[in-house]
Amino acid sequence: MLCRCAPLAGYACWLLTLWYCYGTLAVLPVKMADLPDERGIDAKYFAKNLRLLPHLYLAGDTNRMTLGYFCIGGLDLLGALDANITPDQKRAWIDWIYAQQVHPSDKFPAGSGLCGFRGSPFSGAPHDPQHSTAVHEGDGGHLTMTYTALVLLLMLGDDLARVNADAIVTSMRCLQSEDGCFSPTVGSDERDMRFLYCACVVSYLLSDWRGMDKAKALAYIKASRAFDFGYGQGPGRESHGGSTYCAIASLWLMGLVDEGVENKDRTIAWLLSRQESGFQGRINKPPDTCYAFWVGAALEMLDAYKSFVDTDAVKAFMATTHSSYGGYGKLPGAYPDVMHSYMGFAGLAIAGASGLPKIVVALGITCTVFDFWKTLSTGKAV
Repeated sequence: MLCRCAPLAGYACWLLTLWYCYGTLAVLPVKMADLPDERGIDAKYFAKNLRLLPHLYLAGDTNRMTLGYFCIGGLDLLGALDANITPDQKRAWIDWIYAQQVHPSDKFPAGSGLCGFRGSPFSGAPHDPQHSTAVHEGDGGHLTMTYTALVLLLMLGDDLARVNADAIVTSMRCLQSEDGCFSPTVGSDERDMRFLYCACVVSYLLSDWRGMDKAKALAYIKASRAFDFGYGQGPGRESHGGSTYCAIASLWLMGLVDEGVENKDRTIAWLLSRQESGFQGRINKPPDTCYAFWVGAALEMLDAYKSFVDTDAVKAFMATTHSSYGGYGKLPGAYPDVMHSYMGFAGLAIAGASGLPKIVVALGITCTVFDFWKTLSTGKAV
């Protein structure tokens, strides 16, 4: 199933992904809690999708990590993570995530660009939560999966002690091009704002910016500003709500918002023009659930959300895309999917909907998870 407006895990992937459990995880059924509040059906939706997804998600098996981010992140937003996942399940998931980490080896050192996290064990690597290495040159980390793996570990309460940060940042240097943008994997022809954003999140969470040239990244972002002061996926491309989020979030993470956003008022005006009832991603497109987060978060980082956004209209639109099965669909009447469900709740959290926590919008995590990260050695270094 393809979706034009899906991230990074945040604007991380165009493809809705699969968390289709097997191996260790298949024998750990997700505990289904009966929550007393109105969010109970939504928590059940995310919990069911952690156990098994419809066949339409099968094409995304290589990106399983990102789906874990949407479902576990959704439960975390709802305050329902502990009620639906047991401590044993958390430990098993943490081990599964670490089994996707590609460590350097004699054959494929960190300088090969392969180190990081895979999206799933699709390449045939043995299950090894302690020291998995690449089994062939096509078996390497993916920048988006590395971002979502780190966030997932934090959501599950892991201290990141097993993350090989030095190998990751060394490999990241192989992914940045001369123009400042990033590719997700070594040799990929795909290069755009999504992956620059992923690189910024990884660098921020590891408190290590050696893996990227910030000056080149800044130049790429500035060159990607369109004539209407939104941001495209790259220079000369159309302004888009998702890529504008990625650009501004990257600047926020690098501490360069004032330097990178050359005309803040006009960028805010472009973002505000995306609100009809909910938010649209581009001019002449219908409002779409996920842009409650992408556009809303960009406005939040520019300190313009509370003053100018019609939050009642956002909430009213979101009510039309909410499913009686739980979760959110892309448009009114659409079936729910895990990406739009997570983004829907994240967007409502920005809008101040009752029962939802505050979030750190540049990272796509709750303030509780962010505060936990700050207690770790990596967090203290920022």
